[in-house]
Amino acid sequence: MVMGFMAIFATSCVTQKQLTYLRDAEPRIADSLNAHFNPQSETIIRKGDMLTIMVNALDREAVMPFNMIAVASGVPGSATVQTSPMMQYYTVDESGDIEMPVLGKLHVEGLKRPEVEQLVRGRLEQQVVNPLVQVNLIGAKVTVMGEVKSPRQVSMNDGRLTILEALAAAGDLTNYGRRDNVLVTREVDGKLEFARLDLGSSDIYTSPYFYLQQNDVVYVSPNKVRAVSSTNAGIWISLAGTIASTAAMVVTIVKSNGN
Repeated sequence: MVMGFMAIFATSCVTQKQLTYLRDAEPRIADSLNAHFNPQSETIIRKGDMLTIMVNALDREAVMPFNMIAVASGVPGSATVQTSPMMQYYTVDESGDIEMPVLGKLHVEGLKRPEVEQLVRGRLEQQVVNPLVQVNLIGAKVTVMGEVKSPRQVSMNDGRLTILEALAAAGDLTNYGRRDNVLVTREVDGKLEFARLDLGSSDIYTSPYFYLQQNDVVYVSPNKVRAVSSTNAGIWISLAGTIASTAAMVVTIVKSNGN
């Protein structure tokens, strides 16, 4: 009973203000935010990223040499051979390059997906009439951990992910998560960068960390209520035991005096 009371008391110490996002977001500040807001439609390609590149044209045979298709495979017990339509992927190497069939090396680091499509299309136009190029970034993800309801890795399916979307995919923050101190860790050119964001402020929209990059790590730190409850759990248990023993002793004494 004592432990239950302590838990309720500790939770009640978290105010509504501490649980509220974007507390200052009002129509009157929209113009100020938009003056500095830099919308991002695509993530930037980095070393180690994996790309699929599909080349099409009216002349299918003309583009076949430029597509890296999965190899043919035989069916056990059958003389027939089946081919898989799955595209093989290109890994951006340490120099920021990929190597395509026929076209050779292409430098793609620092580009966005549409820019890679434009680069490949420009090379193809010398050999193929009206080529169509589709580039997809696969396996891109961010990690969300700490005081969220469902820590996980979140996929960047369309190449764009905001910190609010990532936290929502992880089930949102728990009541013990600090909304004014969310840490984002990012690797840029082999060096780590750190940023702390206040989700209660609309300033997050102008932060370069509002749009996450692949392999970012988002960590939600615990508030004081969680820290106190975790650190002093043993103390509360010991106190509850002492109170229970004292109460039992008092009951025994009272009964003895009554007799």
